[in-house]
Amino acid sequence: MADVQFDGDCMACPRLAGFLQELKLQYPDYHCRPVAPFGDAQAHLLVVGLAPGMHGANASGRPFTGDHAGILLYQTLYACGFASAPESLHADDGLVLNDCRITNAVKCLPPQNKPLGSEIRACNGFLARELESLPPASVVLALGGIAHRAVISALGLRQVDHPFGHGAEYALNDGLVLLDSYHCSRYNTQTRRLTPDMFRQVFQRARKLLGVQE
Repeated sequence: MADVQFDGDCMACPRLAGFLQELKLQYPDYHCRPVAPFGDAQAHLLVVGLAPGMHGANASGRPFTGDHAGILLYQTLYACGFASAPESLHADDGLVLNDCRITNAVKCLPPQNKPLGSEIRACNGFLARELESLPPASVVLALGGIAHRAVISALGLRQVDHPFGHGAEYALNDGLVLLDSYHCSRYNTQTRRLTPDMFRQVFQRARKLLGVQE
């Protein structure tokens, strides 16, 4: 991943930087830094989450690895042919993503998993450059409303013209397609707001848009 798309030493958000420094003292073995995107650098499918989880990516250094949200995500990626294994156990487990990359709208863990608007905007440039790097006719899959709005902002589009909704689909710039899904969070999956079938259908739609044969 090119440096312009990610800065592992970024401290642009004082609240987040201070929070990670405090956590590093409490959990010295945790990553506690900005979390880099993971997967194929030339991928046609970009999955955009919200932010690292406290005991997930913030600990492991890999998006959606080690937390509850990653369970359904990696199972679904594997079932749909985008991952080499159905589990992401740790950053050195040999898992490979196939024509897929995972990133977050905010690269640092925010307190209570709630980034401020200023923090989302501060990180938006990284997402914008990552979107610019996608090959033609790519698909962006946004997990949740914050990720969706971050993508729209990064592309310089109007939010009012692109409301978030599970299963929503938008044809954007240069053949780019944006798909929406509810976030695969513990709350959404346990309350059945998001079921495995609902989640899988969105990824199957991504496969179809990318011309992947079943």
